[in-house]
Amino acid sequence: MKRIPSVNLSDFISNDPDRKQKFVDAIGKAYEDIGFVALKGHFLDDKLVDDLYSEVKRFFSLPTETKQKYEIPGIGGQRGYVSFGKESAKGKKEGDLKEFWHFGQYVENNPKLEAEYPKNVTVEELPNFNTVGKKAYRMLEKTAKYVLRALALHLGLKETYFDDYIHNGNSILRPIHYPPITQEPKEAVRAAAHGDINLITLLMGAQGRGLQVQNHKGEWLDAIAEPEELMINVGDMLSRHTNNKLKSTIHRVVNPPKELWGTSRYSIPFFMHPISDMKLNVLEGCIDEKNPKAFDDITAGEFLTERLIELGLIKK
Repeated sequence: MKRIPSVNLSDFISNDPDRKQKFVDAIGKAYEDIGFVALKGHFLDDKLVDDLYSEVKRFFSLPTETKQKYEIPGIGGQRGYVSFGKESAKGKKEGDLKEFWHFGQYVENNPKLEAEYPKNVTVEELPNFNTVGKKAYRMLEKTAKYVLRALALHLGLKETYFDDYIHNGNSILRPIHYPPITQEPKEAVRAAAHGDINLITLLMGAQGRGLQVQNHKGEWLDAIAEPEELMINVGDMLSRHTNNKLKSTIHRVVNPPKELWGTSRYSIPFFMHPISDMKLNVLEGCIDEKNPKAFDDITAGEFLTERLIELGLIKK
């Protein structure tokens, strides 16, 4: 596998059984082979994408002391602003060369989850920032729901298997700013090699070089999407739930060549998480003689806490 396969969500929602099955087979194979696909036909229109990038760039252009007003202590960076260099990849001392923001779930009719999740943070200086962020969050969540429906069919499950787990799920929209590099970064990179924690990640802004994916031979491949495509990958929760049938692939964002150090890079991943009490126990249909059960039983909430501690975002 030398490049990232491309699929079109309009095939899945076309009401044509052949096109739908072709999509299920293609995305299933891609996620078994490399864990990444480029997806066209999603629910984000061009205007919403442009509006979101404009708002995000405005926010990251604010003075540092203004942004730091929105850094909320005690919540492991799950909402609001996380300042430059705070997050590091699992097992890495150096902080990544990035700052970012977190929009979280807008809970509907569930007081228990409303009390469990941190509240979203409102940026007073930018009246449209939160409105546009919420709209993009909803469209990415909708796209992710259909991708998971296709994967449920690929796994021999009921098509709507994931629906109740992801409704009001603990998903995160993370606009990231990789600022210009002003001095030799030594060991630090924009985002060190890592796997994602969640079920699936939908990434806006993978146009141009930077994002790289490691295939099964250990080779790093450039993952470059077309302007209208999202890059979508399997996270560790889904990999664990499927006994590694669907692969959570290690990926990274490398530093640009020196002549481009003076430029910012923006990317906006949407991390699709389920509700915390979803059991990530290995699916029976993914266990056989060749593939014995590889993981202990755990809930999504327990797994997330473990990983936030490893990333340095929550202190033990």
